[in-house]
Amino acid sequence: MEPVSPRLRAFLSEPMGEKDVCWVDGISQELAVNLVTKGFGKAYMLLGQFLLMHKDEEEFRQWLICCCGATECEAQRSATCLKEWCSCFL
Repeated sequence: MEPVSPRLRAFLSEPMGEKDVCWVDGISQELAVNLVTKGFGKAYMLLGQFLLMHKDEEEFRQWLICCCGATECEAQRSATCLKEWCSCFL
């Protein structure tokens, strides 16, 4: 099992609320700008996309890479972060 990053731990420590998308583990500043440009400025909006994809991590990762310019690593960490958040709060 991979160690939990401090950023992931912080994101999972409380409800999402109105956090900006850059709070999601794996979202770099550059990727955050791309997401905001596409209308995903808040973490809950990115979560909504994840849920629309039925929490399918592979589909979500491919969407982040193809449509938003994420790297493989960013996509993996972001999908894991949202999956873990769902496990904790849904």
